[in-house]
Amino acid sequence: MVDESNAGPVSPAVVVDAEVKAPTAKKRSSSRPRKAPPEPAQPKMPAAKRRGYSEQERSEKLRLIETQVSEGNILKDAIKSAGISEQTYYLWKGAAKSSARKNIERTGPLSAGDEFAELVQLEEENQRLRKQLAEKLRTENAELRKRLGLD
Repeated sequence: MVDESNAGPVSPAVVVDAEVKAPTAKKRSSSRPRKAPPEPAQPKMPAAKRRGYSEQERSEKLRLIETQVSEGNILKDAIKSAGISEQTYYLWKGAAKSSARKNIERTGPLSAGDEFAELVQLEEENQRLRKQLAEKLRTENAELRKRLGLD
C-alpha cells in the first residue's frame, strides 16, 4: 500500500535538490596578467638610407684615417672622426689591399732592363739620402761643439 502523502513532497524535494545541485561555473585562476590593449599604430620613422661611397671617397677617408693615426691619434677616434664604423674601415682596408695586390699582379714581372733601371734609380736615391744625413749630422755636431765651447 502506497502512501499518497509521500508522493506530494517528493517533487518539491527534487526541485530543491535541483536548485542546490545546480552546477556553478568554475573560477579561472588568473596566473598570467592580461595583455594591455594594443596601442594605436604610430607611423614608423623610415630606416636610415644606406650611404654608398665612391672609390675616391673611400680612399680619401682611408688616407685621412692613416694621417690621423700617424699624427698620434688613436685608431678608433680617427675612424669615428671619418664618420664610418670600424667594421667598414676594415672592410675597405681589406678591399684596398686586395685591389693593390691585383694591380701589382696585372703589371707582371719587370723585364731585366726595367729591373736594372729601377735598381740604378734606387741606388741614386740612397746616395742622395746618405749625403743629406751626413750634412745634417755635421751641422748638429758643429752646433754641439759651439755650445760646449770645444771650437
